[in-house]
Amino acid sequence: MEQILSTFVRSIFVENMIFAYYLGMCSYLAVSKNVKTALGLGIAVTFVLVCTLPINYLLENYVLKEGALSWLGLQYAEVNLSFLSFIIFIAIIASFTQLVEMVVEKFLPSLYSSLGIFLPLIAVNCAIMGGSLFMQQKAFINVGEATAYAFGSGIGWLIAILGMAAIREKLAYSNIPKPLRGLGIAFIITGLMGIGFMCFSGLKI
Repeated sequence: MEQILSTFVRSIFVENMIFAYYLGMCSYLAVSKNVKTALGLGIAVTFVLVCTLPINYLLENYVLKEGALSWLGLQYAEVNLSFLSFIIFIAIIASFTQLVEMVVEKFLPSLYSSLGIFLPLIAVNCAIMGGSLFMQQKAFINVGEATAYAFGSGIGWLIAILGMAAIREKLAYSNIPKPLRGLGIAFIITGLMGIGFMCFSGLKI
């Protein structure tokens, strides 16, 4: 339980997808203009991460990696399907993204039109694919730890985009020099927020 809690907290603050790895920056910068839209996209990204990463973990450990198919018999113990990881991970992510897109279009049409092209682009969001690839590297002990990592990564991404959206809404009433308006000041704020999150790098649980 302590390991799961540690993984969850580290994925939010220490290994934040935006401020530690700068993954998913295109959606982060484009959709963080108002809090409502940012909240909707952040929840969608978190949902897709929580649904896809545990599935990819199970596929990785029981189907894809070398020796994963040994549960079928000794003749499959040397089978290595890891070369299919990218394709299968993307297929799983794209399937859940399509589900999220259909649900948002049906029940939240205003949010769907606000998100525009960035909702279907969740399928190729670097943060979501990065979560599955980091899962391979970290070799989690069980699917519970992988799920905690997915949830924490999603919450971390949500906090990042909500914080940026709140700041950019306030900046709309500020006297910013013309050359820095728009993406210019957004890049500066992202860098400063990233430096702020570096304070958590020494956090131990």
